[in-house]
Amino acid sequence: MKLYDMELSGNAYKIRLFCSLLGLHCESVPVDLTKQEHKHADFLALNPRGQVPVLDDGGTIVWDSMAILVYLARKYADHRWLPTEAEAMARVMQWLALSENEILYGLARARAVKRFKRPWDLAQCQELGRSALSVMENHLQHEQWLAADWPTIADIACYPYVALAPEGGIALDDYPHVRQWLARIRSLPGYVGMPGL
Repeated sequence: MKLYDMELSGNAYKIRLFCSLLGLHCESVPVDLTKQEHKHADFLALNPRGQVPVLDDGGTIVWDSMAILVYLARKYADHRWLPTEAEAMARVMQWLALSENEILYGLARARAVKRFKRPWDLAQCQELGRSALSVMENHLQHEQWLAADWPTIADIACYPYVALAPEGGIALDDYPHVRQWLARIRSLPGYVGMPGL
């Protein structure tokens, strides 16, 4: 199994983290975004969107972090990581939607502005990021995990950019339940970190 990867990408880190939690060996194939390697023809043949991560599982190519999490959960994980019962699956999908909207366009982009000098509106990204943190804080006042009574791919999908929020100028001081949830993820057997965490 190969993961086309970039060390500082939170989306690529989701896959490294999940593989480690599952005990799966995944060879990292670094993609240098600063040299535009993700726009080369050979990489675009793997992912026409020109983004990391991309998973190559013995010739099965899956791109997009959310799609890869779903693939790994279905193929290699206990069903608890992605329940099949309708209501439980819908709860996971709700949080995956948050990860792909408010967290991505808020927390991840605020980090990209501050750390990588990307051209987005920092204040707008921070405002959207804080709205995601408020939703999570309210939920985690009463629950240990996002979608179930145990960790699911929803937690893995949301974790990186929430944990990296301070790199986007968003302190987590006002979100004690979010901080406790971050600590629970860090205590999972097989947890691995990334730069900035």
